[in-house]
Amino acid sequence: MMNKGSLFIISGPSGTGKGTICNELIKHDDTFLSVSLTTRDRRNDEIEGVTYYYVSADEFRNRIENNMMLEWAQYGDNCYGTPKDKVEEQLNRGVNVILEIEVQGALKVKQQMPEAVMIFLLPPSVEALKSRLLNRDRETREEILKRISIAKGELSKAYLYDYIIINDDFDECLQTIRNIIVDRREKLDFVEKLQESI
Repeated sequence: MMNKGSLFIISGPSGTGKGTICNELIKHDDTFLSVSLTTRDRRNDEIEGVTYYYVSADEFRNRIENNMMLEWAQYGDNCYGTPKDKVEEQLNRGVNVILEIEVQGALKVKQQMPEAVMIFLLPPSVEALKSRLLNRDRETREEILKRISIAKGELSKAYLYDYIIINDDFDECLQTIRNIIVDRREKLDFVEKLQESI
């Protein structure tokens, strides 16, 4: 019997390198980055099922009412969330699933799937965080200050996570998370062998 995959949640303030870390992790065949569902229109450079799953507001609402979302939130006029069926489909195939989501969403997922492994990424310092956000050159100064303010609130919830990792050295941080994923798989395989031998 094949073990189910494990669910890993990666959170942290903007500018901590979550996206880059996740993109490296999914280069391994047994790891899948969950794709969110959204009600917003697809942009020209976006791909259905890769960037997002695009659905109508009615379908999104129907999914919420039928408990088909692990978490969701509304930003402006549009809704975004994690479809439960897509995550469970991968887990049942023995694939590890990574959710790159903010803290509130992460805690909602943990309520529904307490076996999820939660990883919180930290910048090495506030100065490093500000520098990374400024160097991205994607947001105005006001938006950056808002992100820093949000980061303070997120940091207050870091203690709820299973692992807290400082992304000071990218390669070291990536390897630490890979080790967590491998360790989880090895322990679950060991449990399965014990069950079979009893």
